[in-house]
Amino acid sequence: MTTYYEEYSKVLVSVDCIIFGFDEGELKILIGKRKMDPGRDQWSLYGGFIHDEESVDDAANRVLFQLTGLRNIYMRQVGAFGNVDRDPGERVISIAYYALINVKDYDSNLQEEHGLKWVPVNDLPQMYSDHNTMVAKAHKMMQRKISHEPISFNLLPKLFTLTQLQKLYEAVCGEKVDKRNFRKRIKEMDFIEKTELIDKTSSKRGAYLYRFNKMAYNEDPNFKL
Repeated sequence: MTTYYEEYSKVLVSVDCIIFGFDEGELKILIGKRKMDPGRDQWSLYGGFIHDEESVDDAANRVLFQLTGLRNIYMRQVGAFGNVDRDPGERVISIAYYALINVKDYDSNLQEEHGLKWVPVNDLPQMYSDHNTMVAKAHKMMQRKISHEPISFNLLPKLFTLTQLQKLYEAVCGEKVDKRNFRKRIKEMDFIEKTELIDKTSSKRGAYLYRFNKMAYNEDPNFKL
């Protein structure tokens, strides 16, 4: 450690991770009860303090891996939250990130180990400090992006039906869309490929399964729902 900046007070820096999943037709967030003071037993996002040798992105990736066991997750920074009184313990500035995962990829053993649960974004309880504000800002960022970037495919299995895709879009945006127009627009996109596989879990007739072709999208990244 150097002696530079000794005249200035020091603050703690942490990351908080907002993990979105799509399950049973609803957009959900992974939350748990705090296991430390202050705020013990309050609902909370999952986070941690940044280590000396880490960048903020490295810290977020570490926390996400600890929580999900998954790497290379879609992740974006939401912003910094630094109100003076946001943490009653110490002066803590938190950098919030949101991540998108397919719920089926998530190891339920890790969920149980960390005491976490999936909660619909519209039914969130009051959480510790400014965590509800973090979620609200992340959700708005998703709503702006989903019509212009193919982020929705991070929340779906590799093979999905058009009904699943439409319900996801509606869950994120909080509004119904016209089925016919939605499907017409999807079928115009070369990077959303129809397969010969049929999903029969929802009806006897079944529905064709589709997949997102990332290579085709990279060649012509024009996406607008």
